Amino acid sequence: MKIRDFGVEIWMNAYENDCTYNLAETCVCSLSVAELLDLSNQRETVLEDLLATRLTYGDIEGSPRLRKAIAGLYRKQRPEDITITNGAIGANTLVLLTLVEPGDRVISVLPTYQQHYSIPESIGAAVDILPLREENGWLPDPEELRGLVRKAGGRVKIININNPNNPTGSVMEEPLLLQLVEIAREAGAWLLCDEVYRGLCHQGDPYTASVADLYEKGISTGSMSKTYSLAGLRLGWIAGSRELWQMLSRQRDYHIISVGRTDDLLSAVALESKEAISRRNLAICREGGRLLEEFVAGQSHISYVKPKGGTTAFLKYDLPMESAELCRRLQAETGVMLLPGSALDREGYLRIGYCNDPAITKTGLEIFDQWLNRQG
Repeated sequence: MKIRDFGVEIWMNAYENDCTYNLAETCVCSLSVAELLDLSNQRETVLEDLLATRLTYGDIEGSPRLRKAIAGLYRKQRPEDITITNGAIGANTLVLLTLVEPGDRVISVLPTYQQHYSIPESIGAAVDILPLREENGWLPDPEELRGLVRKAGGRVKIININNPNNPTGSVMEEPLLLQLVEIAREAGAWLLCDEVYRGLCHQGDPYTASVADLYEKGISTGSMSKTYSLAGLRLGWIAGSRELWQMLSRQRDYHIISVGRTDDLLSAVALESKEAISRRNLAICREGGRLLEEFVAGQSHISYVKPKGGTTAFLKYDLPMESAELCRRLQAETGVMLLPGSALDREGYLRIGYCNDPAITKTGLEIFDQWLNRQG
């Protein structure tokens, strides 16, 4: 299978370990094990469980405790409807390898995480792009989606969306999601929503509606990485119908076997403590969002659509250089790391992560502001 280079991951691998101020980080400031145990209010119990854990394969499909905790994030999902994976990247891959075949038609929003269009392309599917536009608040246009479905003769296997969106931070509320569900239902298409930032809406209920709860062919993927600040656990999941679970299980046997038992345990502890983690993380997101808003308001070279969720924003800039050159120069000269829009197939923009350590965000933005002012 031939597949395009993964722009985001290649850039992060090349530059992340050599920066001083990481403004490309997409996780809310990561938790240590000690911090997780403190937030859980069950330090001694969890430590005893960890020390007693035998490092076997464990529950192949994930422990009942973990699957129950994940199901609790949804309105309608049951523990037996949850498929455990190696991160959300493994969840999205498993869904696409299970459902997409050569010659299928796939629709994906853009910008988004590259898996959603490059994996189907590599399988031999025809991929139509539903562009997200700044003037529309980076939200998909349902009528444009209808047009793509008509263009495909109504024969669409899967529609891929992302909510809250990476990199723009836009949030699809339930009425818009229901419009997309109706279009997918009319086409008989699966609707895959990458929901790794679900739980990080900055105002009101932090949890958006999930497509797995809204549509019989809705598929939701999630992970411990972004919302729960535990990327090092490398644990994700898929929520969907029993029909989907059965199809995924046949494919899953070739890729996963099981996740680590300590990862399973710590993920269950974190999800059982999600209210405490949410309070901590939303406070970080709001403070980072405030710092970013002040930076944009005072910077003549930068504009943006203020994100409503997640941990990232998509900054438009007006300097006469491509985004990759800008990011390379900025990091080489100041130690500040950003992600170029070209890595997300949208030139002229920069992705910034503003929910890392608030001290890093504050200093990094100050240095970036000074660097931009020196560019004329």
